[in-house]
This record gives sequence, structure tokens and C-alpha cells, in this order.
Amino acid sequence: MIRRSVLFTGSAVAALAFAPSAFGQEENHSTLTIGVGGAYIPSYEGSDDYRVMPIAQARGKVHDFAFWTRGPALYVDAIPNRDGDGLDIELGPMVNVRFDRASRKGMKDDAVRALGKRDVAAEVGGFVGIGKTGVFTSAYDNLSARVAVAKDVAGAHKGYVVSPAIEYMTPLSVTTFVGLNLSADYASKRYGRYYFDVDAAGAAASGLPVYDRAGDKAGFRKIGATLVGGKSLSGDLRKGWALFALAGYSRMLGRYADSPVVSVAGSKNQWIGALGVGYTF
Repeated sequence: MIRRSVLFTGSAVAALAFAPSAFGQEENHSTLTIGVGGAYIPSYEGSDDYRVMPIAQARGKVHDFAFWTRGPALYVDAIPNRDGDGLDIELGPMVNVRFDRASRKGMKDDAVRALGKRDVAAEVGGFVGIGKTGVFTSAYDNLSARVAVAKDVAGAHKGYVVSPAIEYMTPLSVTTFVGLNLSADYASKRYGRYYFDVDAAGAAASGLPVYDRAGDKAGFRKIGATLVGGKSLSGDLRKGWALFALAGYSRMLGRYADSPVVSVAGSKNQWIGALGVGYTF
């Protein structure tokens, strides 16, 4: 169940584990935050049907080497964050498991279900980024930018995905933080062809029109924005229990939005929401 739920929430659901980074933990070289909750998400990428699913996320560091999950993706920063001026250079590997339309039960739309299941993709790659603590509102707010590149090595879509993102987090007090995430996805021709084209056999089975433009060339698949917030239950965001919430919107773009999977059976407008609880050790 969790594997389908985390697909559409992406980086935004990592807010369930953002509390330590939002308030800083310079004195701690090893930490761990675990978050669990529920998310309201599209049933597939581009769907206009929604479902409530469980989510689980984690974030931490071991001897100043940071790691975090974003949906079903794992990032490991190979550069330890020990810079006293609040500057953080990020570089490291990442791996993502993509379950989009991998289960007929998870697709509510009959036409899309008739197109058949897609294989699970295993995307392996890396990321680079830069962050700065103490930017606008206090010594603890954080602004960061990151680009991840990953390629499917499991033989599913066989393409690549590039994901740039900008994040801003700021504590309002020792017990409360808010943040904003802006992101986009750029997909290869093979990715577009695998998930968004409809061949003649698929059209006959589903009733959707034939569509072969998504795989013409690589392009931006979607852009999105997410608001996040958290409230400590223990009196300090850096330790103990906390509640988290998020609300996000993304819009499918270009040839991907024109695909019948989106334009006929689904919607260009994609919404997510989540509530959860986290614990910082």
C-alpha cells in the first residue's frame, strides 16, 4: 500500500521529516527524524481521481553525512555539512522506485486501467545542490536549490528524469515552522512514450484516441508548488514529537498534458494534501 501512496507526493511529503533542518542542529552530528501519516493524492500521474493513502518518510545525518527520503526516493549527501557559515554544498547518489500505474487496483479510471499495467521502474542517478542557513528572517531559515538526474535501470520506461527544485524553510518559533517548495520535472522521450502515448491496441481496448506525441522529444512534464508547516508537541522542533501538514498543486505541461491519459481521462491540475506526525531522536 505505501509504495503506491508515495509516488505522487514526491519531495513535498518530506516535510514530515523537515523539522530539524528548519531550526538547525549545529551541535548534533547525528540525528534521525521519522514521519508517518496520510496523503490525499491522484490515483496516477495526470489523474482526476483521488485516494487517501499512508505515507512514511525519514531524514537524518550520521557524523554530518545527511540522508533523506522523498516519496520512494532515497538521497545521500556525500559531502559532510561542517561549514560554520551556514553554507551547505550537496552532492551524492540517489535512487527512486517508480510505481506509477504498476497496479490495476490503484487506477480508478476504467479507460486508463484498460491500457494495462506499467512495469516498476528503478531510477538510479545523483544530485547536486547548494543551501544556505540564515538568509532572510533569522539565523535559522534555510534556502536551498537542487537538481537530481536519474535513469531507469530496470527496463520499464528506460528513460531519464531531471528534477530541479527550490526550497525555503523558516522557523516562526522554537515550536513552529513553515516552508515552500517549488519544483519541476523534465522527462526523456522514452519516459513520455511509456506513460503517456496511446497506441492503436491501447485505443481499441480503452476507447481513448490514439496519441503518439509524448515521445517525440524530451521536455518539461510538470511544475508544482507546495506549502508545508509543522508544530512541535514537545516544545522544541529539534526533538520529540511534532505534527506536520502540507498542501500542494502541480500542473501537467505540453505534450504530456495533451495525452488522452490526462486530457480525456484525467486532468492537467494535480492536487495533494497530507497530515502526519514525526519523531526526532
